[in-house]
Amino acid sequence: MKRFALVSGLLALVAPLALAQTSTWIPDKAHSEVGFSVVHMSLARVRGHFGPISGKIMIDESNLTRSSVNMTIDVTGVDSGSSMRDNDLKSSNYFDVARYPTATFVSTGIVRHGQGYAVTGNLTLHGITKPVVLQVDSPVGPVDGMGGKQHYGFLATTTINRRDFGLGVSYPAKIVGDEVNLTIDLDVVKQ
Repeated sequence: MKRFALVSGLLALVAPLALAQTSTWIPDKAHSEVGFSVVHMSLARVRGHFGPISGKIMIDESNLTRSSVNMTIDVTGVDSGSSMRDNDLKSSNYFDVARYPTATFVSTGIVRHGQGYAVTGNLTLHGITKPVVLQVDSPVGPVDGMGGKQHYGFLATTTINRRDFGLGVSYPAKIVGDEVNLTIDLDVVKQ
């Protein structure tokens, strides 16, 4: 009888976990990008974006705070609108794409924050891993897209210090600002 009570008690604890359904979502590469902006010579912002995003988000639609993110960004595709500047960004002066062709973000926690979410995770860029917090607006979706597949849309922002990741350390802040604003536009498709 005690064994039955113990098994029943365990099943009662596990049942809510079994009801929580997660689904896998991957980036729609044609509609997703990571943009950046940084102050140049204390005068104006230089803007650009990185190459395609790959990876996946495991979404728990009943409670988004139980979701997880694992994304890879192609740094070799950095584009600031100037081929001369892009070549410098790809060189060992900054991203050193020959050695570090990608950046990754892996979430470690998600909490409600105002109208959206704060997604804490580890960003690995230029071979250095640091914790960052993404401020994520409430997602849009899911909506049915082409071919009947469901899509979610996310907008996330964060600010990193380029020196924390060993980027452009020979350039003073009056030439290239230390703070880099990142904006992630993500359209993910249910698998």
